[in-house]
Amino acid sequence: MQHMKRWFFLLLMFIGLWGSLETAHAQPMDESHATTEQSCSFGMAKGEASQNCHVPFPVGCLVANIPGTDKPWTTISKGGNTFCRFDDHATDWKTKITGSCIRCKSDHCSAQFIVRFDCSQLTR
Repeated sequence: MQHMKRWFFLLLMFIGLWGSLETAHAQPMDESHATTEQSCSFGMAKGEASQNCHVPFPVGCLVANIPGTDKPWTTISKGGNTFCRFDDHATDWKTKITGSCIRCKSDHCSAQFIVRFDCSQLTR
């Protein structure tokens, strides 16, 4: 009896997996673009003045937008007591991107600025 329950369970799992494979559809190529990401990062000691870094801009690529928006697809990760942002004056989102943080107020601070790029027009 136990053996039959196990086989029945496996059969149901197989049917469930098979059904989910049949209903999965990929987005059409013209609506979906692969992205690549570039980043810059730095660390700071307590009391260290503001710091910045430049995200490398791949030749021939554009900054990707968050899907469904017109906002740049970016991530800022930070550790420690500091405030970080993309510098409005040193960033044009077409040729240069600069991340900056204010003075570190904890023992250690770190920051990473990540930007996703759409390079799909390189293959067209």
